Amino acid sequence: MRFLLDDGQRDFARSLDSMLSAAQTPAAVRAWGAGDHGPGRALWARLAEAGVFALAIPEAYEGLGPLPVELAVAFLELGRHAVPGPVVETVAAGVLLSGVGGPVAKEWLPRMASGAVSATLLLDDGAFALDADAVDAVFAVSGDALRLASGHGPLRASSDPARRLFRVEPGGQLLASGPRVAEAAGAAADWAAFATAAQALGTGEALLRATVAYVKQRTQFGVAIGSFQAVKHRLADTLIGLEFARPLLYGAAAALAERAPHAGADVAAAKVVSGEAAYTAARTALQLHGAVGYTEELDLSVWMRKAGPLRDAWGVRGDCRERLVAGGARWPLRR
Repeated sequence: MRFLLDDGQRDFARSLDSMLSAAQTPAAVRAWGAGDHGPGRALWARLAEAGVFALAIPEAYEGLGPLPVELAVAFLELGRHAVPGPVVETVAAGVLLSGVGGPVAKEWLPRMASGAVSATLLLDDGAFALDADAVDAVFAVSGDALRLASGHGPLRASSDPARRLFRVEPGGQLLASGPRVAEAAGAAADWAAFATAAQALGTGEALLRATVAYVKQRTQFGVAIGSFQAVKHRLADTLIGLEFARPLLYGAAAALAERAPHAGADVAAAKVVSGEAAYTAARTALQLHGAVGYTEELDLSVWMRKAGPLRDAWGVRGDCRERLVAGGARWPLRR
């Protein structure tokens, strides 16, 4: 099966790319990692205006969705441009509240769709909430209970400084309970894994693009190192991995759009392959950039430090493979 974007979806991707290219996202990422959320919030406001956070929220709650294909398009661009913050978690929280429905959905979803409210999410078996200090709401699900967390613990160190992880304090305001919460949490986990896969794939593409540009300029023995056969093979293998992940991502989008019984398995496949492809791209970038690849001053480091955490966020490799073999059964979420 071939997955081809239509003109509107390609225009959406181009508009996001143009907007984010002018936004100097590496500076926003560094500021976010240092605890300065101002540049990141300004970037989020522009993404909200473009409709990114409304893509998973139904029209009944002033959203645009659910539109998983458009969400994949958007999160590919967010990954390519290293947008900081809990973008995945905000979308997943929208899916969660949509599934729960009732007063809690009416209260929160229109504001989340417009970007007036940002959120992060903690589901069963999750140890940490991403950027709990930077959002307006931390939604936590334990069993069949949905709560608005009352606070968070200290910052936990992460290999990506812009992924700020916090333990959430127990308790908080009870928003909803019952089987519907547990079912909605499962759907939110699927969408979180799916959006993370798209973000990881975009990250890998950005790393490959930067590496190809570098090997064309870096010379050794009087010629560009990109002319060496070993370098060409390494780049080709990296490209194949990324291109193999793309149809899996759009296949998962189609399954989510149709609410197919195999959607969970398709999401797991996209997640594991996209994560591995991005991690391979990071290793390729590090090796082919040589010693300069280790420096934090180089913008490349912003993307390299994201590849590993995105590979494991919202479903580690082993769990994704087990879920794929099981035909889509829920996996334990290890953050």
